Amino acid sequence: MIESAPPYRSVYNQPMKLANVVLIGCATLLAACQATPTPPPTARPTATNVVSPTATVRPKTDKKPIVGGPSLMREGITLRRIVRAPNGSIRLTRDPISGDMFLLHPNQDIYRIILAQGDQSVANKVYSKSDLATPGTATGMAFGPDGALYIVINDKVGSDRIQAIIRKGMPNTAGGRVWSTFATLGPYPASNTQYDHQMNGIVVSPDNKFVYLNSGSRTDHGEVQDAKGAHPNTREVALTTKILRLPVSGDNLVLVNDEEALRKSGYIFAEGVRNAYDLEFAPNGDLFGVDNGPDADLPDELNWLREGQHYGFPWRFGAQDNPQASPSYDPSQDKRLSNDFLAVKEKMYVNDPNFPKAPVKLTDPIANLGPNAAQYRADDGSQRDAANENKPHYTFTAHRSPLGLVFADATLPLDFRPEGATLSAFIGSWGAAGGDLTDIGKDLLHLRLTKTGERYEMQANQIAKDFKRPIDAVLIRNQLYLLEYDPGGAIWELTFE
Repeated sequence: MIESAPPYRSVYNQPMKLANVVLIGCATLLAACQATPTPPPTARPTATNVVSPTATVRPKTDKKPIVGGPSLMREGITLRRIVRAPNGSIRLTRDPISGDMFLLHPNQDIYRIILAQGDQSVANKVYSKSDLATPGTATGMAFGPDGALYIVINDKVGSDRIQAIIRKGMPNTAGGRVWSTFATLGPYPASNTQYDHQMNGIVVSPDNKFVYLNSGSRTDHGEVQDAKGAHPNTREVALTTKILRLPVSGDNLVLVNDEEALRKSGYIFAEGVRNAYDLEFAPNGDLFGVDNGPDADLPDELNWLREGQHYGFPWRFGAQDNPQASPSYDPSQDKRLSNDFLAVKEKMYVNDPNFPKAPVKLTDPIANLGPNAAQYRADDGSQRDAANENKPHYTFTAHRSPLGLVFADATLPLDFRPEGATLSAFIGSWGAAGGDLTDIGKDLLHLRLTKTGERYEMQANQIAKDFKRPIDAVLIRNQLYLLEYDPGGAIWELTFE
């Protein structure tokens, strides 16, 4: 979306209009659509054959310690408002050298957060568009282990193409940064819809060898988006729906919209993501990415991202096949479509006999065993809960838009620490703005992810709720800092005792 700040689908996309206007921002086979265009999914666990990680021992509660703030759902957590964030801020990250947190706004303003006691913390602007010297809208920010700062910026080229530029700021002896262009990507055909997710999520590998970048889709669910005839019969293109991998040693790299050239250069790490807006390395070195589903009641995902694998878009959402990929698809019978989503209103769900064939092998997302964030829409249109039915869900309730993934270490209290092969993580949820599933997100989940062979399974527990569109997070020892996007939003400090 040149609306690509948050990863939201149609009704979420008011904030993403912050890029054209300012920026943007997600079910399965029906009984009448059982002719699957994809191979059978791999064998999946049931809730009864999974080794259960250590259960959370904190008593449940539901209290709002600060008027107008979030509610805490577990004892032993304290809450503090750090600063009122500039409205529409999208990224919060930490400099590994100075230890300071930095905040990114889509207009390219970058703030340093100065933490202090009580209500004395401040956000000081340190860089702006004039420093970055690049037109467009900022969508991603990450530090490397050496303190290098990477900023992802998207801009329109002409009326119907998109180009992304990654600016790199190296610290200098004067305490500032020397900025250069690390990479230019594109241009490539825009759809000129809110489904132009653009390039956004970025992370640097712990060994400081590679930069990983999400390039989201230009469609909602793989439909033709021709930009009013500018790009006839165009669905996805070479530079979309991919996790790209670029060498840190590179300078002024150029990635063109050519599949063969990208593969030959080794830039394609993984494929089949709709919009992996947030990427994060776990302490064990595994790379994870969130992904939001389409304008239908199909799951949002958490993926273990590995080289050479395809994560399903647009042929599968969660572990469910895209119904439009079936030759027998009849949208009038699709109980997972809700008229308050743009792709449904504009009749983008259609019988589509030319839908391309799926790759040979697709990789399923992480299985969620509950107890939270596991609602789904059944074939008959009823709301169900996979955790209550003692079966896995792949991964989150539709339209939650998971964001702000961070991993814990041994500095946290025992019940939030990783243990053996089980990782501990926290993830926020931007939250639903449409549909009628009752699990709308806008909360914070604690995740326990257990690795069993070539897959992860997880438990998800809600520990706080009622945020104003949480969009990013930083974890420093036993304190989690959570950024809200909406007007009146803040950076909240949750301390785990």
